[in-house]
Amino acid sequence: MPSSNAQPIPAARPVIGEEEIEAAVRVLRSGRVVQGPEVAAFEEGFSELVAGRHCVAVNSGTSALHLLLMALGIGPGDEVIVPSFSFAASANSVRLVGADVVFADIDPDTYCLSPAAVEAAITPRTAAIMPVHLYGHPAAMDRITEIADRHKLAVVEDACQAHAAALHGTPVGAFGSGGTFSFYPTKNMHSLEGGMISTADAEIARTLRLLRNQGMEQRYANEIVGANMRMTDVSAAIGRVQLAKLPGWTDRRIANAAYLSGNITAANVVTPVVAEGARHIYHQYTIRVRGDRDAAMAKLTEAGVGNAVYYPTPIHRLKPYWEPDQKAGRDWDLPETERAAAEVVSLPVHPSLTEGDLERIVIAVNALGENL
Repeated sequence: MPSSNAQPIPAARPVIGEEEIEAAVRVLRSGRVVQGPEVAAFEEGFSELVAGRHCVAVNSGTSALHLLLMALGIGPGDEVIVPSFSFAASANSVRLVGADVVFADIDPDTYCLSPAAVEAAITPRTAAIMPVHLYGHPAAMDRITEIADRHKLAVVEDACQAHAAALHGTPVGAFGSGGTFSFYPTKNMHSLEGGMISTADAEIARTLRLLRNQGMEQRYANEIVGANMRMTDVSAAIGRVQLAKLPGWTDRRIANAAYLSGNITAANVVTPVVAEGARHIYHQYTIRVRGDRDAAMAKLTEAGVGNAVYYPTPIHRLKPYWEPDQKAGRDWDLPETERAAAEVVSLPVHPSLTEGDLERIVIAVNALGENL
């Protein structure tokens, strides 16, 4: 057993090394700090991660979702199908453009949108489907895009947790009408804060660039109504350093997850499932606990193993969505979503883990036993 004096293993550990610091200082000294050459270079580099699609950098993953919906013309009167088992930004972005959120249930193995639930949720008002590649596992994009094509719907990929994930060799962000990524500090790579939008459509890319910059390409020549959602060159410079490190970090996450799954044997714990043809990049390593989850988390914390629940309250149960739905007499039948929210726990899987850390995590999880 590990010593009681051992340092706790954090659930996540953002990496800010000397290279990131040097990149930020270099840009600050250059005087070109907003929407300059670093942003353009970051966009070009990130394009290689999404099969060569056009990439547009913005100031957050939420802005990426918001602007992509705007560029696709989605707004009042439209419906967008979204999983309730996600971070609130997925649904918030739909509300921000004035469209209505329609929640659909998830696949119990991958925690991503169930294609069957998506099909059942389509109405004459449906304009788009928003699959979320939750925890770094790709959604069933082959089936979802087939449904979308058949019903002539846009597909907005929320890949904010899934940098470098793939399905049957195609990277996430390269399936739908557009994909969105987040560079928040806890993501698999970061730029302190920031986001990226990918699209195969050059006109949509141009519209996105207008929307992020007050609607103008040339200064004071505003073409449309836009916002200020630009990425700084400081963030882009940090993002470029992190992008170069992403392949190694991803391999480390996958190896860490394989170790955990190969050694966790507790009967009341279900380790992550990876769908056939999927490349899961483990933004989170998420187990299910059959029994008293709170007791399990307390035992893990006592053993010095960081842990967290993503997400304890499904979006449809959050106040901004629950109260309007109740007033409208609307309730959502999402049994797999409710079950996941009550059972999941995420364990450390980040690339800073040592062999000793991994052993401590396994020992602590297996010590949960069968009596929770």
